[in-house]
Amino acid sequence: MSTQTLPEVDVRPEGTDQTGDDTPKMFHYVRKAKIAESAVMGTHVVALCGEVFPVTKSPKPGSPVCPDCQKIYEGLPGGGDGGE
Repeated sequence: MSTQTLPEVDVRPEGTDQTGDDTPKMFHYVRKAKIAESAVMGTHVVALCGEVFPVTKSPKPGSPVCPDCQKIYEGLPGGGDGGE
């Protein structure tokens, strides 16, 4: 099994895992360039953690973020606070 590094990943958190009231339980990091396309066309995006889903909601400040996506994002060059 090999590991691939994503070049210059520009990601933003996007929601999946819907609750009963259509509010996402948590948000995932996905490529920024794919967000609008998914929201308009209904195409699926792939989160950093591997989750596949269509973009339906935008995150609000303080929204819960997928811990796997957060960990991967912080490990990317220029991502998160990984370079303190």
